[in-house]
Amino acid sequence: MKAVTNRIVLPRGRRATEVASFFAQLDELSGRMVEDVRGATPAELAWQSKRGHNTIGMLLLHIAIVEAFWTLVAEERFSPAALRRALGVDLDDDGMPLPPAGLPPAALRGRTLAWYTNVLRRARAFARRRTARFTRADLDRVITRTRRNGERVRQNIRWILYHVLEHQAGHYGQVLLLRHHYADRRRAR
Repeated sequence: MKAVTNRIVLPRGRRATEVASFFAQLDELSGRMVEDVRGATPAELAWQSKRGHNTIGMLLLHIAIVEAFWTLVAEERFSPAALRRALGVDLDDDGMPLPPAGLPPAALRGRTLAWYTNVLRRARAFARRRTARFTRADLDRVITRTRRNGERVRQNIRWILYHVLEHQAGHYGQVLLLRHHYADRRRAR
C-alpha cells in the first residue's frame, strides 16, 4: 500500500521563520479550499440558501479582501485606495455582512471560479510581497487602530497573521457546508 505523506514546507526568502511557517500553513489551507471548490459553476457560486445568507462567491472574495486588508493594517498603510490597487476590488464588494433579508451583490452575479481564484491569488501574492521584510521583532510590534464603530483595538503583527489563517479556516468551513447544501438541493429536484 502506498504511504501518504503530509508536510508543511517553509518557503525560502523570509527574514522570519515564523512568517514563512504562516505562509506555508496558509498555502496548504488555500490549496485544499481551491481543490474543494473545483468545478463550482457561476450558478453555484452565486447560490444563496436563504436571503441574508452568504454565497460561496461572497465568501471567497471576502477571504481575499481580508488577507489584503490585514496585510495593509500590519504595515500601518491601510486605505480603501491601497486595497483597490492591490486587488482591484473594494472593501465592501463582497457584500458582507448582508442585512437579514439581503441579496448578494449584483456585481458578483455571473462571476466564475477563475475570477475568484484570481483575486485569491492576487491577495496571496500581495501579502507575501509585503510581509517578506518582516523580522521576528516586527511580529511583536503592536498596531493600534480605530474600527468603523469608533472602538480602538490593539493587535500585534503575530496576532494579525494568526487571524488571517483562522479567518480563512472558518470561512472555508462555510464554503464546504454551502457546497453540500447546494448539491442536496439539486438532488432533491
